[in-house]
Amino acid sequence: MLLAEIVDTSEAVASTPARSEKINLLADLLRRLGPDEAEIGVAFLAGSPTQAKLGAGPATVYGAAAEPAPGPSLEIADVDAVLEEIAGTSGAGSKKRREVLLEGLLRRATAAEQEYLRGLMVRNLRQGALEGVMAEAVAAAVEVDTMRVRRAAMLEGDLIGVAARALVEGPESLNTAVLEVGSPVQPMLAKTAGSAGEAIEALGAGVVERKLDGLRLQVHRCGDSVTVFTRNLRDITTQVPAVVSAALELDARSLILDGEGLVVRSDGSPLLFQDSMSRPGGDGHVLSPFYFDVLHLEGVDLVDEPLVERRRALESVVPSVSRVESIVTDDPGTADAFFEASVARGFEGVVVKDLAQTYEAGRRGSGWLKVKPTHTLDLVILAAEWGSGRREGWLSNLHLGAVGPDGEYVMLGKTFKGLTDEMLEWQTSAFLQIEDHRRGHAVFLKPEIVYEIAFDGVQRSTRYPGGVALRFARVKGVREDKGPQDADTLEAVRAFLR
Repeated sequence: MLLAEIVDTSEAVASTPARSEKINLLADLLRRLGPDEAEIGVAFLAGSPTQAKLGAGPATVYGAAAEPAPGPSLEIADVDAVLEEIAGTSGAGSKKRREVLLEGLLRRATAAEQEYLRGLMVRNLRQGALEGVMAEAVAAAVEVDTMRVRRAAMLEGDLIGVAARALVEGPESLNTAVLEVGSPVQPMLAKTAGSAGEAIEALGAGVVERKLDGLRLQVHRCGDSVTVFTRNLRDITTQVPAVVSAALELDARSLILDGEGLVVRSDGSPLLFQDSMSRPGGDGHVLSPFYFDVLHLEGVDLVDEPLVERRRALESVVPSVSRVESIVTDDPGTADAFFEASVARGFEGVVVKDLAQTYEAGRRGSGWLKVKPTHTLDLVILAAEWGSGRREGWLSNLHLGAVGPDGEYVMLGKTFKGLTDEMLEWQTSAFLQIEDHRRGHAVFLKPEIVYEIAFDGVQRSTRYPGGVALRFARVKGVREDKGPQDADTLEAVRAFLR
């Protein structure tokens, strides 16, 4: 397949706001991929090369210059081969060798293809083909229910691999997806509720767990081997020796645990989020694991079991001191009291969970409802404005964005509140490194940085394209553990109107 076909589809997907049309465009191209092109084509459409690391940063990629080709001739397999060679280049003279390879590739590409390739290599293609849309497109291409694709991708933690296999081997290959100890599973996520009592009323009865504001951990043990992954499926095993040691002390040879890593004081109360997130296990801080779920135990997968059964399995292998504190209740007042006590102890809030809920890996399911004392959202910083007065010379007023229904970012308003001088200095430097363009006194950014934003409420607004705006928005901090794809959705923001 010609790269031009990928580029044309990418441009068409980016230009249409209709989710159904995006899916149709992607599915049509996926059906045309040959067996040897499936993985490459899915990866390129998803906005990522097949190589984990290219070794060529934005300066190299955008610094390479070449006259564009007069017409399309590049095959996607040719592109992948060159990128593989770039990724494999190392040692003395490797920088120059990468530049030569990159310039040679760009000379074979048209102007549109050059622009696409640069965005692909730095993983900054804003084409609206996010994972949810891609999963639906793959399902349409192989004519199966979307949930089958999502489930396989969630279990294997690899939508691209699952999609390529389904396109080549057929939809029956989706049935082969199973949990594999040592291979990360996309974690289940929680939606937001107004209060613990309201959540219990909605569920009828449930577990109310303390919400730990730490580092999401997924711990895999196979015999004497332990691997630890973060929420983003990053392997941090070598950074958390205490977590590894604790896992080896458990009376089980095969397991997958879900929980949080937290730095705690001697009385059990938590330190600040930054102390748990930055340099896990460093600076004299010991990251302690606290588990709330188990996905696999001694050869048995538990993701399809209800929470009540998974809790029994968890209690059979993890001591209470290493489990997240919780209660089971059907009384809204009891749930609210547990929430207040948790917040008073310094915890972030609670998560209320349906006892009948299976583990929906990778999904923000309605069976898990998080409650915080202050409304917060994780939003993408779309732009920042140069400050005035004492903030002159610093990028200050932030443009806040949520993920819209088409995968593009929708502005919700601005804020400069909550920014310390240290934060202003840091973000000015960081933002200028991801600058996209300028307009007036605003510097518009590539959507890469996520902030946690506190706010008092949401109001209707005709000023912003999403039709809503945040009231009294203020910065709580940078979410270094989250990428732009993890930001809250416009739907979640609008829910606060109700």
